[in-house]
Amino acid sequence: MIIVKKLNGIEIAINAELIETVESTPDTVINLVTGNRFVVRDSLSDVINKITEYKKKVYSEKAIINPIEGYEKK
Repeated sequence: MIIVKKLNGIEIAINAELIETVESTPDTVINLVTGNRFVVRDSLSDVINKITEYKKKVYSEKAIINPIEGYEKK
């Protein structure tokens, strides 16, 4: 989840995995794959940085699975 501010100043958490596009019209618009749209105060680059940091954190903590670990050739 990333935290962004709506135009009225309320902070909301958005599931970064559901973000389809981020538009930079005069306001920043976040479009989700669900069809929901959020207009936020954060700039386009700020939203992208938050998504990048989220993905770094989530995927760096993921355990790497080695398919041949523990396999002994007989």
